[in-house]
Amino acid sequence: MPRAPQTPAEYWDTYKPHRGEGPQPRPDTGRFEWTQYPGHGPGAELLGSPRRALDLGSAEGKEAAHLAERGVRVTGVDLSAVQVARARAWWHGMANLDFVHSEVCTYLTHTEETFDAIYSVWGAVWFTDPEQLLPLIAARLAPGGVLAFSQAEPSPGAYGPQAMRGKWLEGRERELTVPRWQYPPESWADHLKRAGFARVDARVLAAPSGERLGTLLVVAHC
Repeated sequence: MPRAPQTPAEYWDTYKPHRGEGPQPRPDTGRFEWTQYPGHGPGAELLGSPRRALDLGSAEGKEAAHLAERGVRVTGVDLSAVQVARARAWWHGMANLDFVHSEVCTYLTHTEETFDAIYSVWGAVWFTDPEQLLPLIAARLAPGGVLAFSQAEPSPGAYGPQAMRGKWLEGRERELTVPRWQYPPESWADHLKRAGFARVDARVLAAPSGERLGTLLVVAHC
């Protein structure tokens, strides 16, 4: 039986694993998606017109590649060495695009770069303590810069750090549990304002017809 993951990095190493024979096709980059429902909701326009962008929890790199194809200089940061290696293989040779293997708070603490846009699509903002992360993001945004992120809408009353279990880790000895931070929109707005953001639009985008789970969508400006 395969050894169960022991760290959050190993948890994400097993997420969306390679399946089937032969090379795994890279994702389509035709649209920037904030939700889990293709074609639903806004696209990259939420980021404005950035020249330099940072993707926190970039995983397979689909959103980063979408922006890079349109001339934005993008860095994707991910905790998982496997995810970074997959993204580098898929987007090898694409101009304007780099992927970095790092924990996001560590990266933000040590980088000297500033960004016009920082974003996270069901990514690291969901899985990092906002009291630690949001001030670091604010410090690396250029004046007038934007932070945008999305994640699943919170379950009523299940606020703060919540356990997420890897039930999809088939054949593992045990489930690994990682924390994810869930708040209603008004609480995210409070977190962001305390971190130095002046304008915040936080809301839940309803799911399309026939689906139940909506998407928390937040856009904040320095």
